[in-house]
Amino acid sequence: MSDADPTVGLEGIDPVTFQIIKHRLVRVTDEAVQALKRVSGAPNTNEGHDLMVALYTAEGDLLTGGVGFLHHYLGASEATKHIIDRYGDDIHEGDMFMLNDSYTAALHPPDVYIITPIFYDGELRAFSASFVHVADIGAVDPGGFSPNSTSVFHEGFQTPGLKLIEGGEMREDVLETILNMSRDPGMVELDLRSEIAANNVAKERLQDLMAEYGPETIDRVGTQLIEQSETKLRNRLRELPDGRWEERQYLDSAPEDRSFTVQLAMEKEGDSLTFDFEGTDEQSEYGFNCTRTATVGGVMAPLFPLLCHDMTWNDGIIDVVDIEAPKGTIVNAERPAPISIATIGTLQMCNSLSTLAVSKLLGASEKYADRATGVWHGAHTHASLEVGTSDGTQVETLTDTFAGAGGARAFDDGVDLGGEVVNIVARWGNAERHEANLPLVYLYRRYLQDSGGPGRYRGGVGHEFALTPVDNGDVEFFDVVSCGRGVETPPSTGVFGGYPGANIEYTKYEGSSALSGETGFPPSDDDLPDPEYVQWGVNELDEGDVFRVQLPGSGGYGDPLERDAEAVRRDVAEGKVAPETARSVYGVPVTDDGEPAGSAEEARERRYADRLEAAKSSGSTEEPGAAETIEDPGATEYHLGARVDVVTDAEGDAYAVCDRCDAALDRADGHWKAAVGTIERSISVAGVHNHGPEGYCLREFVCPDCGALLDTEVAKSSDPPLVSRLSI
Repeated sequence: MSDADPTVGLEGIDPVTFQIIKHRLVRVTDEAVQALKRVSGAPNTNEGHDLMVALYTAEGDLLTGGVGFLHHYLGASEATKHIIDRYGDDIHEGDMFMLNDSYTAALHPPDVYIITPIFYDGELRAFSASFVHVADIGAVDPGGFSPNSTSVFHEGFQTPGLKLIEGGEMREDVLETILNMSRDPGMVELDLRSEIAANNVAKERLQDLMAEYGPETIDRVGTQLIEQSETKLRNRLRELPDGRWEERQYLDSAPEDRSFTVQLAMEKEGDSLTFDFEGTDEQSEYGFNCTRTATVGGVMAPLFPLLCHDMTWNDGIIDVVDIEAPKGTIVNAERPAPISIATIGTLQMCNSLSTLAVSKLLGASEKYADRATGVWHGAHTHASLEVGTSDGTQVETLTDTFAGAGGARAFDDGVDLGGEVVNIVARWGNAERHEANLPLVYLYRRYLQDSGGPGRYRGGVGHEFALTPVDNGDVEFFDVVSCGRGVETPPSTGVFGGYPGANIEYTKYEGSSALSGETGFPPSDDDLPDPEYVQWGVNELDEGDVFRVQLPGSGGYGDPLERDAEAVRRDVAEGKVAPETARSVYGVPVTDDGEPAGSAEEARERRYADRLEAAKSSGSTEEPGAAETIEDPGATEYHLGARVDVVTDAEGDAYAVCDRCDAALDRADGHWKAAVGTIERSISVAGVHNHGPEGYCLREFVCPDCGALLDTEVAKSSDPPLVSRLSI
């Protein structure tokens, strides 16, 4: 057959065979993930899916990835390439390598990569790589996240690469050295063996595939898949308009008593996409810092499900994107800056900022607007437990943070307890799972009212939980490690006018009688002692003490005044939205039970008028009706928001207009936010669990003619509005 024959997929490989091999490669990683989960005893691994397995080419490029935390595709790729460079000709069949050094490839020290070369007929053909967050690596604090670390040298055992298995045999001296550094060596060994099992499955299944179709055929299909993904992404980018979108979030560092600004600008031009962190603050003295690899992984992770959902996730996608991260900043720290909290600190902020920027790019196009979303689960509420008994020390991570909450989308509410966009299979373990392993009792796990950001579509609701130790007669100490952010300002930002989700809160109640029978179960807030806030550090819990965490929920989408009034009443009746929020934010008069208490239409008209008056009082707009309109506007398929359309005038120049009243705001390539009404209010107006420190605000951008809410920002009052513009 000729090369032009449509039945030929790739130089003689027919399309059916090509698709079979493609899907078999996916099945390889899926089966490897199942093996990893079944061997691991750690709840954050086999329940929370804090894991990753992927296949890499013989050069270390991502070939196809399995489920789990997607930012680890980059870390494992860098780790594999480093092993290739370091060991060269000393890579043999039956070898496996371990790497967990952050300044080499790992995202933070407890994330251990196991890298396995895959040979066929004596020739190196590929690699499999896996990762889990191991239970404990001997850092200054238990569990790997180290709030008391001020140097990478405080953060436990780290290797830039060593041979853990040689010729199919475990190097027992190396394993014993690693385990000797851990508070919980039994669980760490199980973690490592779960990765080894996963890599063995990946290796065997890929070798079976090579035996069936030939290694050269598998190589050629892999090369073509990478080329296809690059071509598909470049084609998608060409469909989307050129422009620039800026995003910003703040990281509150409790030990430094300050806030760090992380600033991101995304520019799309033709078939290229660039992310630039210029303007981001310097690196932290504590472990929030990202290396460049972690930042790149954090930016790329949301792109896979949002922008590249119908493509094979591999290096073809990664190669299209450029990421600039200035050295010495919190997104590209320099050794020996501590790094252990990166994955729940700055890296997760990179996830959120990338989600927002990409959502605005997708929302700019009629074709892909439905893929825009508010931030999902803007901050992990990590809590590690260290329990000492006469039999030794046990370290375990609670899985509650993996419940997360799905961001509101362009067509529907976010999913309550819906996880996070960068781990599409994340879940949490049952309360009984933790109670069976640890001497504790959950007092409750329950929806947190008002945690989802208000909007035309509401952000998914998060939850709160509380637990207390149980003295079984053998507990010598019971410590909880917390290193939270999102306490000072809400981390789950909304999009296109959506409000942010709730702030996070960590509290401890000393000496309660929660299990004494003297109070109801679960105890009410009135039954508990005064709270102590424990956002940061290692805190000992005694019998009767209660540890409580409030999760953030997710960001809303669009103007809350446009939400269906009946949906608001239903949310109040179900306890997902507070009655006062329904009245003040959504403009829906309700009783405390969610029953109608007046006309929503009339209440909302008053809200629109109030917005215009507030913007006028701030000096940012004139009397309603002052904005110009475009005569005989030409329609385009582009948008700068859910309520901001892009049209052309008679000369073909593009303008941003309010699609509620057709008022012209500014040129589409200008700074339309600087030309509309601006209101700065307390962050607390967004919901009963929202707040911010002095000098921070909820900044609202409203149409100067009709009062429609066009966009929002959680911002320092001194920071300028973010740019959002098209170059068409």
